[in-house]
Amino acid sequence: MKKNSIATDIAYVAVFTALVIVLAFVSIPVGTAGVPIVLQNAALILAGLVLGGRRGLFVGLLFLFLGLALPVLAGGGTTLRALAGPTAGYIIGYIISPAVTGLIAYRAPRNKAGMAITLTLAAIVGLFIQYSCGVVGLMVRSGLDLGAAIGANVAFLLPDTAKLVVAVIIALGVHSAFPDLMGRRPRASQAPMSAQPEASALA
Repeated sequence: MKKNSIATDIAYVAVFTALVIVLAFVSIPVGTAGVPIVLQNAALILAGLVLGGRRGLFVGLLFLFLGLALPVLAGGGTTLRALAGPTAGYIIGYIISPAVTGLIAYRAPRNKAGMAITLTLAAIVGLFIQYSCGVVGLMVRSGLDLGAAIGANVAFLLPDTAKLVVAVIIALGVHSAFPDLMGRRPRASQAPMSAQPEASALA
């Protein structure tokens, strides 16, 4: 069973990493800070929402590891080139955000309303982490002060909000279709009814 679980985790991580890489083809330059609008940041948050913290972390790590040799980042960039430029902070956020997003998401209650609220909160926290890391990166790599670095992210708020809404809707749909994805065991009170007569017969 453990081998099957590991194989499943590898498959999930590989699929989401491939999704993140495919979305590298979407890159829209915005503003003067050299940071484009991309879909990869939302895909990494989605990985955390769907796969949880541990597997979400692995998606971020594998994605950037492949980027050391391949142009998998938005606009055809590599990890090393991104770390040397103004987007360095965002790249660090790509590792942290899916992990934290997943840790929060996988603590969601079973009911639909609670699940929706928790996943939304998790997505917001994930995006906040990306922005925070990005701000630090802009200050270090571009020499911007704190106010200017924060202001450079304003243009991304509306499109990123739209992306988060879509990510949360997708994650809710996935968890609704695959309720066992979070690895939760059924509650004792929800044990199959067929087991009760057997227990009575043995009494």
